[in-house]
Amino acid sequence: MTHVEDELNSQPECWTRAAAEATGLRGVLPAPGERVAVVGCGTSYFMAQAFAALREGSGQGETDAFAASEFPHGRAYDRVLALTRSGTTTEVLDLLGRLKGRTRTTAITADPDTPVMASADEVVVLDYADERSVVQTRFATTALTLLRAHLGLHSDAAVADARTALATDLPEGLVECTQFTFLGRGWTVGLANEAGLKMREAALSWTEAYPAMEYRHGPISITTSGTATWMFGEAPEGLAEQVRSTGGLWIEGRLDPLAELVRAQRLAVAVAATRDLDPDQPRHLTRSVILAH
Repeated sequence: MTHVEDELNSQPECWTRAAAEATGLRGVLPAPGERVAVVGCGTSYFMAQAFAALREGSGQGETDAFAASEFPHGRAYDRVLALTRSGTTTEVLDLLGRLKGRTRTTAITADPDTPVMASADEVVVLDYADERSVVQTRFATTALTLLRAHLGLHSDAAVADARTALATDLPEGLVECTQFTFLGRGWTVGLANEAGLKMREAALSWTEAYPAMEYRHGPISITTSGTATWMFGEAPEGLAEQVRSTGGLWIEGRLDPLAELVRAQRLAVAVAATRDLDPDQPRHLTRSVILAH
């Protein structure tokens, strides 16, 4: 078994632990009414997108998500929340350094022995969700589970759905597809983006991701026999029928959307296996991007 398989299989236990910890972190994580920016790179940026949509959609305050390198320094925020598994990513550390003494910052990381511990004002360490694989799975979903629980939006049903996602077979014909499109709405747009990234990283697959309503505005033209379109959450009315009429494979997300992401992680590993790829060592990638100044 690869590291990434072992790590993605441990997600239900990690989620349960993170949800239990959320209550004790109320003073560290964004408070209701704060104007918040959430930043990250790669997978962490997509989790930031999901959390931002969840928080603002639940009425707890204006929340924006940015790639750490694209943070708008002309805007004022009450708090900046940084997601960084490694705690060493250059763009995140540079941003936290610039914000020091100006804006309150909180970081969520997996490694307590890294520079982020001194760069952020407050740090949440999810060391039990750290990973050996370059490809992120459990840290990202555990961090988002912590944040969902902090918002009061996590339930035991999500953990049960994750167990279902791990225990049931992938849809017939899915692994054999040659192109994959992931769709989301609201907070699940970030999850769709992350599913696409997992397929590119682990399986070198041709993948795309869109807000579901945008898919009809051009991207559906590539859909045909041998392609798959996977919906995270409830689909817009009529979209499933439109995709099926192209000959493409429609995958309806019936589980909690975060559990659907677990299924997509499994797909990435399965497709990698068919292509004799090592998902723990994706091409041209490292665990952390550290840039020379």
